[in-house]
Amino acid sequence: MDRGAAERVAARVETAFGGPVRQLELGSVEFAYDAARGQYASIPVLEMLLRRCPEDARKLLAVTGRDLFIPVLTFVFGHAQLGGKVGVISLARLDQGFYGLAPDREVLLERADKEALHEAGHMFGLVHCAERRCAMSLATNVRQIDIKDNAFCAQCAGRLRKQIGEQV
Repeated sequence: MDRGAAERVAARVETAFGGPVRQLELGSVEFAYDAARGQYASIPVLEMLLRRCPEDARKLLAVTGRDLFIPVLTFVFGHAQLGGKVGVISLARLDQGFYGLAPDREVLLERADKEALHEAGHMFGLVHCAERRCAMSLATNVRQIDIKDNAFCAQCAGRLRKQIGEQV
């Protein structure tokens, strides 16, 4: 696990959502490994997060270095419960090295920030946005992540403010 990336994601989420963020050690996700795919199933990871989520936590967003998938997709950058309590992002495919390119720490961290906003947005009930630059736009490859802003569009930001207000 990349602690520096986790700390950066925590700071970004804290700023974007206006609440305190705690970092927890949640343990291994090796139980979710699918040898046939060589990846980790995100659904069992979400189930584990639900079991380990502190009662006083509003939401729980995990950061892993493992490559995640759901059965109907080749991979996912992240996965969260829509309007739920837990989500996870994977750094694996956000890293330039995954694609045989020279590692670029800043690119990895920027992508992680955007994916954290995206998955946390889902936890607060936001759905995919048609605005390509919005953090809530659907990304099926890193180029689409790179196009995104590290922020929500005005419409999604307004929805988010309403959701946060209703959940307080």
